[in-house]
Amino acid sequence: MPSLHDLAERIERLVLRHEELKRTSVLMEQQLGAVTAERDSLRSRLAAARSRIDALLARLPAEDSDTGSRP
Repeated sequence: MPSLHDLAERIERLVLRHEELKRTSVLMEQQLGAVTAERDSLRSRLAAARSRIDALLARLPAEDSDTGSRP
């Protein structure tokens, strides 16, 4: 059976490990927030680029089916 001293040391190691895991969790949450914000920004930029492309495509003249592929 483990002695009281051995149990106290083990508990101390567990407490230290718990604190380390809590710090890691906070850092990971911060990183997740940053990556999520970057993803949202990129999605917004992509939507804006798509809108600009759609507007440019709408300005192109319509192609006649009679002259489509013949010189």
